[in-house]
Amino acid sequence: MTLDLYAWNTSNGRKISIMLEELGVDYNIHLINIGKDEQFAPDFLKISPNNRIPAIVDSDGPGGAPYSMFESGAILLYLADKFGKFNPTDERKRYETLVWLMWQMGGVGPMFGQVHHFERAAKEDIPYGKKRYGDEARRLYGVMNGRLGESAYLGCDEYTIADIATYPWVARYDWQNVDLADFPNVKRWFDDMSARPAVEKGMNVLAPPAS
Repeated sequence: MTLDLYAWNTSNGRKISIMLEELGVDYNIHLINIGKDEQFAPDFLKISPNNRIPAIVDSDGPGGAPYSMFESGAILLYLADKFGKFNPTDERKRYETLVWLMWQMGGVGPMFGQVHHFERAAKEDIPYGKKRYGDEARRLYGVMNGRLGESAYLGCDEYTIADIATYPWVARYDWQNVDLADFPNVKRWFDDMSARPAVEKGMNVLAPPAS
């Protein structure tokens, strides 16, 4: 079996590198430099027709045939099912995990990403955009803080793909002008996550080589 990861050092890309490091499986990294529009290359579009990273190719996919897929949440679910880890088999815990995974996909990722755009990438200063998405990001931090006040982890009482999906976005709290001291339960969770060796390696493994 060969697993190939196509990604760049973004929050979404790091979700999958963290997952693969947590699983302890061998995989090949193919850096797709989105700053140079490599996501539009024809060969990559065959794997990810939405021209977005991350994507994977599993040489031993369903039925034993090669299988490629894109969308980070779907990839996390696929890997969790394939290796039987980080998505509980208990029905209630599994659905709780799916709820918080979808919360990340539908809320944290898009909203935090908009903050990053207006604060760091927009070609003009747009106070309305900064306030709208900055306020929403802080609201989501509040939701997360409440959840983590009642549970050790986001999805349920154990470490799951919901935590793996959310951590790389929270790791850029400084890009969002957020002080984690304002959200102590998030801070506790963030520190626990940061201390995991696989998380640390997964956060760094996609860094392009120094020139």
